[in-house]
Amino acid sequence: MASKKIGGGKSGGGDSSILVKIANSEIVSQGRRAACDAVYVSKKLLKSTGKAAWIAGTTFLILVVPLIIEMDREQQFNELELQQASLLGAPPTGAQK
Repeated sequence: MASKKIGGGKSGGGDSSILVKIANSEIVSQGRRAACDAVYVSKKLLKSTGKAAWIAGTTFLILVVPLIIEMDREQQFNELELQQASLLGAPPTGAQK
């Protein structure tokens, strides 16, 4: 089967010159610039978002995790006191009347 030429004629097809004109048109250039600007802004936004997430995570680790550890220590200390009190035979603190 023979292949067909698009835009047949003596010049071998005029489509390439039309495509070149379209690709070099002002509207296409503006579209490319707008797309490049959108990519640039998106990259900056992602970078800033990543920095903000890192700062928030680090702040959480620095401020909140020690509080959680301290609460856990206090709970362990209270449980240890209850165990010691029960071993010594003292009545539980909540059972006093």
